[in-house]
Amino acid sequence: MIPRYTREAMGQIWTDRTRFQIWMEVELFAAEAMAQAGLIPDDVAKKLRDSAWEITDRDTDEILKIESVTRHDVIAFLTHLERRMGPEARYLHMGMTSSDVLDTALAVQLKRAGDLLQTDLDELQKAVRAQAERHKNTQMVGRTHGIHAEPTTFGLVLAVWYQELGRHRRRLEAARESVATGKCSGAVGTFSHLPLSVEEKVCRRLGLAPAPISNQVVQRDRHAEFFCTLANLGATIEKISVNIRHFQRTEVGEVSESFKKGQRGSSAMPHKKNPIGTENLTGVARLLRSYAMAALENVALWHERDISHSSVERVIGPDATILCDYALARMTRIVSGMVVDTERMQRNLELTGGLVYSQGVLLALVQTGMKREQAYAVVQKNALESWDTKKPLKDLLLLDRQVVEQLSKERIERCFDPAVVLSRTDEIFKRAFGEPQAQ
Repeated sequence: MIPRYTREAMGQIWTDRTRFQIWMEVELFAAEAMAQAGLIPDDVAKKLRDSAWEITDRDTDEILKIESVTRHDVIAFLTHLERRMGPEARYLHMGMTSSDVLDTALAVQLKRAGDLLQTDLDELQKAVRAQAERHKNTQMVGRTHGIHAEPTTFGLVLAVWYQELGRHRRRLEAARESVATGKCSGAVGTFSHLPLSVEEKVCRRLGLAPAPISNQVVQRDRHAEFFCTLANLGATIEKISVNIRHFQRTEVGEVSESFKKGQRGSSAMPHKKNPIGTENLTGVARLLRSYAMAALENVALWHERDISHSSVERVIGPDATILCDYALARMTRIVSGMVVDTERMQRNLELTGGLVYSQGVLLALVQTGMKREQAYAVVQKNALESWDTKKPLKDLLLLDRQVVEQLSKERIERCFDPAVVLSRTDEIFKRAFGEPQAQ
């Protein structure tokens, strides 16, 4: 992933240096487990551990230089270790195949990435909840099909986002657990040269679960689940972004991204304050979806394995996790800093002259005994006239004989009271968030 979208902690997980360091740990843990199983001498495993070191940039360059000749990354890595560690290094990788190292190390990287993403998601949920509680009773118009529907509150809008992010948190935790699976089962997964205990000990020391059964690779449905989870999370980030972009439109003007001192919106038009952050995240979500499709394509490998998945994962592993990390952090900043124009929300709510309260009038008429179809026709007639003439709906209803014969002025007035329409906000909040957070 390009540096523009790479945050340091996540980026470090995917460097060649980190990858080779994890490979070394896999090999050393395997050697120690082999010694415990009596497959190699105890003193050899100890010497290998004592001769281990932290991989440097120079080591990385040397390994890549060897790979340019061998055309095989694991062989290049083992060649470098043997040059550095001496004759005992011949015991490394005994009974193992490249995928034992590659898949197990990838599981460690995805597990670490998943941990960071869970923390990111927690921070975003926290920011959304804080804004939701701040705007629990901030009235605004609710929209369906892009058209004014009924009153809601901005807090309720945010509560929907919060709950959705919570579902992603649970999905991410499950996907991280599924992908944190390693293997040391040998060439086609039969453990023909190693006991199962070696795999179990290696995985345990790396914080992974051993695959209950594998062939030459860990099965890629696990990875597909992980990347599909990131794509699904990206879809929600896009959903939030699209809503904020709509709210920031000049004709709406209810919510906008913060605009910092010295920031510029347009190279040509000095007045512009564009929703660049949420537009950027809309694009990021498209990439996350494409990585999910690539991961699904990786599930169908030939027989016990081929390497058609390898080139894909070298790209989507770092790119998807780095982009998701970036997107979550940027969305957290956007939500925390967004500017909410409560006066504009109120003006927009009143824009249609009370049309957004039409359902309350319909139900009130039905409760008097009027047939629903008749009540609907009466209210719709007045609503359409209000729309065309710009006269307030309530004024038209008070002049309609069919309405005033059924409803008192006070009852009609109550239909237009937002406090009545939004009377269950507290109950909804309690169900969405539980008890209020301590201040």
